[in-house]
Amino acid sequence: MNSLKTVLIIDDEIKLRTLLSRIISLEGFEVLQAGDCKSALKKLEQTDVDVVFCDVKLPDGNGVELSKTIKDKYPLIEIILLTAYGNIPDGVQAIKNGAFDYITKGDDNNKIIPLLYRAIEKAELAKRVQQLEKQLGDKLSFESIIGKSKAIRQAIDLAQKVAQTDTTVLLTGETGTGKEVFAQTIHQASNRSKQNFIAINCSAFSKDLLESEMFGHRAGAFTGATKDQKGLFEEANEGTIFLDEIGEMSLELQAKLLRVIETGEFIKVGESKSTKVNVRIIAATNKDLHKEIETGNFREDLYYRISVFQINLPALRERVIDIEELAKHFVNIFAAKSNKKIKTISDEVNEALKQHSWRGNIRELKNVIERSVILSNGDEITLESLPAEINSRTPTNSKGKQLSAFDLASAEKLHIQKVMNYTNGNKTEAARLLNIALTTLYRKLEEYKISG
Repeated sequence: MNSLKTVLIIDDEIKLRTLLSRIISLEGFEVLQAGDCKSALKKLEQTDVDVVFCDVKLPDGNGVELSKTIKDKYPLIEIILLTAYGNIPDGVQAIKNGAFDYITKGDDNNKIIPLLYRAIEKAELAKRVQQLEKQLGDKLSFESIIGKSKAIRQAIDLAQKVAQTDTTVLLTGETGTGKEVFAQTIHQASNRSKQNFIAINCSAFSKDLLESEMFGHRAGAFTGATKDQKGLFEEANEGTIFLDEIGEMSLELQAKLLRVIETGEFIKVGESKSTKVNVRIIAATNKDLHKEIETGNFREDLYYRISVFQINLPALRERVIDIEELAKHFVNIFAAKSNKKIKTISDEVNEALKQHSWRGNIRELKNVIERSVILSNGDEITLESLPAEINSRTPTNSKGKQLSAFDLASAEKLHIQKVMNYTNGNKTEAARLLNIALTTLYRKLEEYKISG
């Protein structure tokens, strides 16, 4: 691994450069040398460097200022400043400028290698996080959707087929099954991918506010409307609009949406003339719209217009074989972001995850894994880091006796564990929520062997 890492030494003293180069190269690193700021910056342009050792005083500049220049241009490079005796303030200023650390020239040779390895570790972490963020920010593709189960592959196949068209799509499925991810992926695979993808949750707004959000308004249309405002349909022109939880939309607004679908036109709140748009609509719901039609809560004509092409996203319990791969994916993301070297998930944890009902689906799994990564201290996710409702082990009391599911103490233990999980281990807050004294909570934690 070390042979792939590159270190640049910037110092005008040839003897020191040679000594440092020898010490570092013996560890298996590739070492570059530069005697001044100009040649150093040129080498940085030509080669990917991980760590820089930089002297304070250089023939054509100051190492403290050079540190800032390098960090501004190459933020992932770690810099270790070389200071002369009595020049420690320069080192402190360099750290303020983004340097990793500083050492005293000639006196701290024994610190060079340990410091270098720590700097390399930080640089590697920064690169991993950047890569993960890039992956998350990159355009979604159908290949990036995790899962080999028949149910998810069928959904992906349907989405791939409809993506290249302008057909309106209705995504159905329980909350947390990934409907917005599918909507974004369909958009990215379509001919509209270079245009806006606009998402709106119809359940997050009142009827009047939702209309204004969707279609925009004129100044003075209602109290607080001080200026003209574009609606999301206008923002999504030539692109895609994603109407999440469309089953929550009022009947009055459903009629206006139907007009947009049929004519491509809408009227802003407070305006009389219509605005024309070219927008692809992808809608989603976790409701049974057939039942909503029967009860009079959803327009049948609108349903047939939005469900031209319907894709049902399976619940996580219907694709159990995908849970292990999804969990590993989330572990990799959250471990990198929290600077933890978690490599595996124990077999017991994988089994417990597969046994859970996952009413919150992928969203719930993601939250559980994030919590487990935070709580884990080793290189493996273990049962101890799982919430009590997923940890399948039978509760025990302080004497090691197993508690049955019908035992009052068992119910109390599980409840305390859930509250502790909710407060992230804050005992004072947990005691307040449980409405018991803090001393009582400490006694219960010890009695039930609940780690706090």
